[in-house]
Amino acid sequence: MANIKFSRPEILYPCFAQLTSLTGIGPRTAKMMAKRIGHVVIDMAFYFPVSIIDRSLSPDIDKIIDGQIVTLSVRVLSINIPIGRRVRPASIIAENSTGRIEIVYFRAKSDYLKSLYKIGNNIIISGKVDFFNNKKQMTHPDYVINPERNDIIPSIEPIYPLSVGLTQNLLRKTSLNALSKIPQLPEWIDQSLLVSQNWPDFKTALIKSHTPKSLEDLDLNSNHRKRLAFDEFFANQLALCLIRSEKSNAELVDPIVGDEYFIEKFISSLPFTMTTGQKRVLAEIAEDQRDTSRMLRLLQGDVGSGKTLVALISILRTITSGKQAALLAPTELLCKQHFQTFSKLLNGYDLQPVLLIGSMTQKQKQEVHQALSSGTISLVIGTHALLTEYTEFFKLGLAVVDEQHRFGVKQRHILSQKSGGCDVLIMTATPIPRTLAMTAYGDLAISQLDEKPVGRTQIKTTSFQIDRISNVIQRLSKAISSGNRAYWICPLIEESDKIDIAAAEERQKILEQLLPEANPVLAHGKMKPDERDNAMRAFQTGKSRVLVATTVVEVGVDVPEASIIIIEHAERFGLAQLHQLRGRVGRSDIRSSCLLLYQGPLSNVAKSRLDIMKQTNDGFLIAEEDLRLRGPGEVLGQRQSGVPEFRLANLSAHFHLLEIAKKQALMLLDEDPLLNSPKGKACRVLIGLFEQDTAIRYLYSG
Repeated sequence: MANIKFSRPEILYPCFAQLTSLTGIGPRTAKMMAKRIGHVVIDMAFYFPVSIIDRSLSPDIDKIIDGQIVTLSVRVLSINIPIGRRVRPASIIAENSTGRIEIVYFRAKSDYLKSLYKIGNNIIISGKVDFFNNKKQMTHPDYVINPERNDIIPSIEPIYPLSVGLTQNLLRKTSLNALSKIPQLPEWIDQSLLVSQNWPDFKTALIKSHTPKSLEDLDLNSNHRKRLAFDEFFANQLALCLIRSEKSNAELVDPIVGDEYFIEKFISSLPFTMTTGQKRVLAEIAEDQRDTSRMLRLLQGDVGSGKTLVALISILRTITSGKQAALLAPTELLCKQHFQTFSKLLNGYDLQPVLLIGSMTQKQKQEVHQALSSGTISLVIGTHALLTEYTEFFKLGLAVVDEQHRFGVKQRHILSQKSGGCDVLIMTATPIPRTLAMTAYGDLAISQLDEKPVGRTQIKTTSFQIDRISNVIQRLSKAISSGNRAYWICPLIEESDKIDIAAAEERQKILEQLLPEANPVLAHGKMKPDERDNAMRAFQTGKSRVLVATTVVEVGVDVPEASIIIIEHAERFGLAQLHQLRGRVGRSDIRSSCLLLYQGPLSNVAKSRLDIMKQTNDGFLIAEEDLRLRGPGEVLGQRQSGVPEFRLANLSAHFHLLEIAKKQALMLLDEDPLLNSPKGKACRVLIGLFEQDTAIRYLYSG
């Protein structure tokens, strides 16, 4: 397998030409297009319209409906173009045998208008008609042409998503130009499947997607869109199969065995008993570490299931084999939490973890870099700082990636390749239904922790309408006077952090007035790290009894004494996020509760979400319900940015095609593992076309 090269075949060179190679696209326009569309020709070909304008309607003028888009043949009756800088609009009156219409322009140049309109001339106009003062008006027509050129006006025009600097006319012309550059590629789909599904060839499918004749042509379930969705799934599944095959053939010089006596001593010193699930998963990881192939394993574990301990024991096995270990986490807060946890568990052992985070001074970072490259540091915990070119290891044996959904394939690969390659253990506390996990992380072996450690309590979850918030605050006051601590999570209003932060700041001020004895503190992602750490520390030590926060506490905050969490406007959160937030409590034997405050009336989906939260604490069951309510596309949406992103396929609409693609990929590689057959070579083209920026390029590019 190692002799296969997945660099793009020559036939694909036109697809990956820069957009500036297209007529009318200069450096400035290409820069604007790069933000929304991409850099190369295939990016434009994969950028589909989302709607259409139908210009085929040509009704009688007196029967036009307000807001209707029409194409009319009329004769110019009068022209009134204001002179000078007056704000009054230009007005052209035109008519045909069915009625009269006014054509209006604001701030148009008089010379331009005089070139378009001459009294007595017949013209064809196309645009939207509005009613104003009982008159029918067409403001700034989209087309004004002579009747002999009426073929210029298309019956149907595609509508593309726009961003600053881009116009519909530009995108329409550029898309057709891009399509003309796409070569006729060899067919990689079995003929029997093409015929049974009635799918067109690849280029025809692209052309149909850009030249719709009706709204049905934009439907995700049209034959040409399903064909393209299958192509993308097929490329993805082929890539994942090849990665698994390549991984099985990639040998490590030294398997990791570790000092089992030391590990048993460490486990026996723990103040708690490990669960059956932890022991099972540790055995799976240990078997991988002892193997000569590189480990690439995903550890799924519900909130509070003990993933951190599993990771630490795997790290100890690595270190006692004479190698280094690194833990990569998405935030400094989570890094510090892991550092404190590891330091506490390793107290009394001759092993001290070291931090490498962005807020450290340059001198501190340099000292850590030098110690890592010389091998004097065995265990480092860090953020993206671990991924820089300055971070080199003497002999890295294991990379642990926490909260996988915050990282992409490329980032985990950069860390895994440090020191010539190492085992990789990826952890996520956001359970994904197994069918989706096998797709999203198809290159990984999967372990699952499905039970919580002994001593963790079930969390009682209730819901209240937000107009009963005064009663909630009264109950909170009683709980605090009894020694309890509470999180108050502020609403997820929209994607704007500023609005969420404003809501949190306002809530903190109100609680400060109503519960002064609780000394409420505030934490959100835009605070200075020192300020946020001080607030967290006050809550951890009990100096503050209430922590008001945005979703910054979703991961990495461990305060066992906290037993209450109140989630404001819970109807705005997804199931997975509600479950993650609830997991901040119930981390000891203290009876814990979760209050979901909602604004009525609730939609059916929102009501179902809150009901599920009240019925179960099982994260994997919640993940399955999330899949049922939202569909696979949303479940693997923004919350899972580290999974493969599909440009043409939609998981919700096309999930059934994914299963077909998986079977086809396995069948092909079983018959032709080196992709040397004619169809295999065509599939190399497919991989080069779709997977140029994902797993196959970053992990095993030849």
